[in-house]
Amino acid sequence: MNVTEAIKTRRSIRCFQQKAVSKSDLEDIVKTAGFSPSWKNSQTAGYVIIQKKELIEEIAENGVMGFEKNKNTVLNCAALVVLTTVSGRCGYEKDGSFTTKKKDKWEMFDAGIAAQTFMLAAHEKGIGSVVLGIFDEDYIAERIGLEQGKSISALIAIGYPAEEPKMPKRKQMDEIVRFLDK
Repeated sequence: MNVTEAIKTRRSIRCFQQKAVSKSDLEDIVKTAGFSPSWKNSQTAGYVIIQKKELIEEIAENGVMGFEKNKNTVLNCAALVVLTTVSGRCGYEKDGSFTTKKKDKWEMFDAGIAAQTFMLAAHEKGIGSVVLGIFDEDYIAERIGLEQGKSISALIAIGYPAEEPKMPKRKQMDEIVRFLDK
């Protein structure tokens, strides 16, 4: 599968087969995701991969702020990936001042790149994924023993797909691009 094919065929998967993802596949995916670009090569993204069913169930019940769709997705996944970032590095100078008007927004930008790279690497192995943004960061941080100085950027539910969602409607070119060539 080439990169363009991976980008065009990857879908958000919310229904998974009840089949474990191997540790070696997970390690390969994280290794690939480690090549994600980041602010001044700061490489602040990290991954906590939860395969323990009891903890996944606890997070589904208590860590998704009552959002039923996320609860069902988490209950159904083979593994739950907690995407973490080191706080206070992306967008900052060494003296702690902000580099640009974006201030600390680069942290989430880098997390987004890391999430997409992780999901494309998983897709190449036939593993489905979906990013979840509605969650109780404090609850999950406590449950996973998140190290001080880190924050949770997203949850990624993964597993072997039990569905084949159709491609959602895409915007037309004239809605997403503007050329300044004259």
